[in-house]
Amino acid sequence: MPSTALSLATLPGGLVALPGVYQPQSDTRLLASALAHEDLGPRTEVLEIGTGTGALALHAAIRGAQVTAVDVSWPAVATARLNAWMHRLPLRVRHGDFEARTRGRRFDVVFSNPPYVPAPDNRLPSRGPERAWDAGLDGRAVIDRICAYAPALLRPSGILLVVHSGMCGADETLDRLVGAGLAAEVTATASVPWGPVLRSRRSWLERQGLAAEAEEREELVVIRAQKP
Repeated sequence: MPSTALSLATLPGGLVALPGVYQPQSDTRLLASALAHEDLGPRTEVLEIGTGTGALALHAAIRGAQVTAVDVSWPAVATARLNAWMHRLPLRVRHGDFEARTRGRRFDVVFSNPPYVPAPDNRLPSRGPERAWDAGLDGRAVIDRICAYAPALLRPSGILLVVHSGMCGADETLDRLVGAGLAAEVTATASVPWGPVLRSRRSWLERQGLAAEAEEREELVVIRAQKP
């Protein structure tokens, strides 16, 4: 889970993170592996929705892509900009809602590790580290918006990569993307131990039917979608 220290956290790979910014974890690494298979280069325009520390955006920039990264969190924006400056990599980081900050633009590759943890409060948090993971009662508040807006974000033959927990319903994501006119499939999975947030919500998750009794692991999925 994110650092709550009152100073910069030093992370692997020479990255830093301001307090409350989501730090790279298993879902980040799974998405990074999927992104490594995509063709990125100097003419590739890339968008990351919810950049956090900017770790994945910087990996794309290292490969020469022209990268725009968006986050609703000012600490995340500041962290991503600082990491780009420290690594001397060009990265366009924007603060705000991804729809508003990308309106009228099209990208070759869009990727996201969005908030996807089911939460007892259906309202999305407006501040605090919970913004990086809380995503409404079913965990799909942000995922569904990405699915709906993906056709407007992608150029012809453009690629969308999204990682989330199987708890949110991989089939639901596939159905929404196919319904939006994209070809979609699960391309990577990983089984990981529950983190502290899920463990703290065990009773609620069981009552909602989102987790089985004594369940200790969750499946992460990467979904790849392509526009015709």
